[in-house]
Amino acid sequence: MFIQRFLSLAILSGFILTGVVMSQSTYAGNPDGERLYTKHCSVCHGSKGSGGVGIPLDLESFLNSISDEYLIKTIEHGRIGRTMPAFKKLGDQNIKALVKYIRSFTNAKAVTFDPTPIKGNIEHGKALFKSKCANCHGDHGQGGKGTGVTFSRPRDLSIIPPALNNPGFLASASDEMIKHTLMTGRKNTPMNSFLKQGLSESDINDVVAYIRQFETKQIPKLRDQKLAAIIMEESPYSLEKTLDNLKKAVIGKNFRIIRQQTVDDGLVAKGKQNKKQVILYFCNFQFLNESLALDPRIGLFLPCRVTVVQQGDVVKVMAINPLRLSKLFNNDELDDACKNMSNLYTEIIEEATL
Repeated sequence: MFIQRFLSLAILSGFILTGVVMSQSTYAGNPDGERLYTKHCSVCHGSKGSGGVGIPLDLESFLNSISDEYLIKTIEHGRIGRTMPAFKKLGDQNIKALVKYIRSFTNAKAVTFDPTPIKGNIEHGKALFKSKCANCHGDHGQGGKGTGVTFSRPRDLSIIPPALNNPGFLASASDEMIKHTLMTGRKNTPMNSFLKQGLSESDINDVVAYIRQFETKQIPKLRDQKLAAIIMEESPYSLEKTLDNLKKAVIGKNFRIIRQQTVDDGLVAKGKQNKKQVILYFCNFQFLNESLALDPRIGLFLPCRVTVVQQGDVVKVMAINPLRLSKLFNNDELDDACKNMSNLYTEIIEEATL
């Protein structure tokens, strides 16, 4: 029974962490764009689009250089591995209402782009991309590191450059829109006009052609795998000895023990706690800081914790699998941190139960 409840909490915690992401209900009647935005977008992009975990949406230079079609497809497809989830389940009418509300952030008008593909010299575009784009957008268009525009976290630039090799971006942005951005730049962002940097229109066409070829080079993601929700081992020792082993294993991995408490601490009257169900909390502050720099949402399931329970004569040691939770965050960089956490839990639990 406890294991089932622990598994339920593991799954529930994932939905709590991304409640705004996963809650993709539609609204009856006339869609309310402001209400939709508040529920699904504001937690990342700010209540009025000024940005946060997500990029700012209230920049006039951004809104006057994109089409409504681009916004619609971005909401539908999201950005795989870049924190922006897909919201296709909202439906066409709700998504259009969202776009209309986002447009209200400024007086900028939507533009329409020719969907015709742009032809160019891909090899020349690759060389130009390396010299003009890679410093911000990555050597193969993977985008800048970090999330959003919050200045309290380490980042390469004040606004994180988008991943140009992202399937969501490539499905949303037409060649003509990419070209327009390269030619005009984006005011109040690190993105400058390539024309002002000395490139010709023909050069820019070559860069667009190189960016478009990223569509043929997608790599399967870790989050597509089926992963266990819980890391768990049975201990051959008593609960007390297992806890002692666990503490030694935690310290041996350069983590600091924060506290030990019963699972039901604070939920039952003092003195009534079940002393056969114990949680050990621990933390490595460098690891914590590095993880929060990748994505602040990881703080919702930190510090690290391992639970030890005794059921009859059987002692079990378990932890929520961070890799299972990483699937909900849509952040490739965070996958690596969660993989490290998962390996750490596995090693600690194995050492405690050998």
